[in-house]
Amino acid sequence: MKKLFLGILVVSMLAATLLGCTPKPAPVVKYKVGMVTDAGTIDDKSFNQGTWEGIQKAATDMDLDIKYLKPAGTTEAHYITEIDNLVAAGYKFIVTPGFKFETTIFAAQTKHKDSKFVLIDGSPHAGDWTSVVGNNTVSIFFAEHESGFLAGVAAAQQIKTGEFGFIGGMEIPPVQKFNWGFQQGIAYANKNFGTSITMKEENVIYEGSFERIEAGQQLAATMYDNGVKAIFAAAGGVGIGVIQEAVARAEAGKEAWVIGVDVDQYAAGIYGTKQDKSVILTSAMKYIDQAAYDMIKAEKAGTFPGGKTLTFDAKNNGIGIPKTNPNLSAEIQASVATVFAKLKDGSLVVAAVQGDLIK
Repeated sequence: MKKLFLGILVVSMLAATLLGCTPKPAPVVKYKVGMVTDAGTIDDKSFNQGTWEGIQKAATDMDLDIKYLKPAGTTEAHYITEIDNLVAAGYKFIVTPGFKFETTIFAAQTKHKDSKFVLIDGSPHAGDWTSVVGNNTVSIFFAEHESGFLAGVAAAQQIKTGEFGFIGGMEIPPVQKFNWGFQQGIAYANKNFGTSITMKEENVIYEGSFERIEAGQQLAATMYDNGVKAIFAAAGGVGIGVIQEAVARAEAGKEAWVIGVDVDQYAAGIYGTKQDKSVILTSAMKYIDQAAYDMIKAEKAGTFPGGKTLTFDAKNNGIGIPKTNPNLSAEIQASVATVFAKLKDGSLVVAAVQGDLIK
């Protein structure tokens, strides 16, 4: 019995030793995707939020490790510092939102050749506006004129008659294209749907920044006081000021509408004791989230289009108005869907440059 007991003990110890030597499976290393924010917060209801939401969806669908960093300021030095920090931490696929990253990505794509970059709404250059998209970078633009056009068609049909206005941020091509497309959309609605909307030259204003909320409030107050019924605000923080002014007026029982921009801004315009109303008539959207998502998906599939400049437009479903517009009738939403189909198949073309738009 003693020998049997010793034998069992030896076998048990040997088994334990062998089990202890069995190599443990290596931990799964997730693909890392990073983002550096522009001015504002991650929930700015604009470029930062839209970009991050696309990255978050990709993380859910593709099991990614994601992280964003907010710079201390908005200079190239501030941006490159956070890009360096992300790369050092292993986040070598980096998405940046907005034209302010153009010179930063120009430098980063050379400094970090083993990393990949997605620049949304901009193109890398050295400060001379000569575009240089590196093989590890994708530059993405949007057909803002088409998005603005659809918003103009929708808003004109809903309001039917009266004055509209436009408040832009900086007078740069993406903002200008929103304005030009919006005015063409109004003209199209007037011609084809029996509306009677006008836009006076004094009601088309570029504030000159994307940050000054109070300036947006003041400009909007003047327009509304002068009889403008709806303002298309393509102006970042300045646009938030426009929305705040419209909310204050709506709560006082006055008519004041806003057309949002970039993302669905309906929630930003909510007011009332039940919080069941919004001053946002509709929004001219750029599917920023989809652009970020698509580029991550391409990278994971081994088809990252490095060195290319892409345009998201109606043809690839890159622009539009929100699928749900509580302030638009079902008939008008159906009408806009028909117009969108014409943009998609090319039978309707919106000018991307300024023409004789203001009548």
